[in-house]
Amino acid sequence: MALRATVPLLPTLVRRVREWPEESQRQARRNAMVASTALAQRRAERTEVEEFLAARAGTAAPAAPTRRVAHG
Repeated sequence: MALRATVPLLPTLVRRVREWPEESQRQARRNAMVASTALAQRRAERTEVEEFLAARAGTAAPAAPTRRVAHG
């Protein structure tokens, strides 16, 4: 009787196990995109603040650091 109850669950379990690596990779990419966006926003805000403070102080803003391009 217990075996009959688990047989319908077997295809679902197998499907989930097969889909797990792809779903995990998709979630990792989403997380990386969110982190990248947040970092870009922080960088832009930091540059904006530096320019504002430099303008208030009457000095030139420091040169922006060179951009690094992520590979991959």
